[in-house]
Amino acid sequence: MNAAKIPLWALLGGVALGPAAVPPVAAAEQQAASATTADMEARLKARGLDPVVVARGRVVFDTHCARCHGAEGAGKVRNWREPDAAGNYPAPPLNDAGYAWNHPTEALLESVHVGSPQGYGIMPQWEKKLSERDMLDVVSYIKSLWSDAAYREWMDIERASQEP
Repeated sequence: MNAAKIPLWALLGGVALGPAAVPPVAAAEQQAASATTADMEARLKARGLDPVVVARGRVVFDTHCARCHGAEGAGKVRNWREPDAAGNYPAPPLNDAGYAWNHPTEALLESVHVGSPQGYGIMPQWEKKLSERDMLDVVSYIKSLWSDAAYREWMDIERASQEP
């Protein structure tokens, strides 16, 4: 075989997989991503969250929510507890740094449906712009952003909200 036709990475230890080969670094990255995906799916399932629903919710979030709440719900402003010049509060982070995990599912869905209370924030009403499924999916995605500790505390709040 002509050495000029062998890809450089193959000469450096690439592993052949059928007709194409994968560089060792790419193979390691694929394995890590696969393990991370499996770990994430197990974590979601342990919480009673459907990975498919969470994935759909992420798409809704990235399309409609991230511009205000930041990538992966991390927030976009440092002090989201202080009103802006117009007197409105900025969009809070939705991960552990915010307070979304302090609210039961019903309250989270209500916020998505009707937006911020008048004079409090700038979140729009989504009930006429998103389907009910989209809203449920995005709330599932938000729940997936919380640490295990925050999720456990949220579960206590959720259970208490469902008691008669």
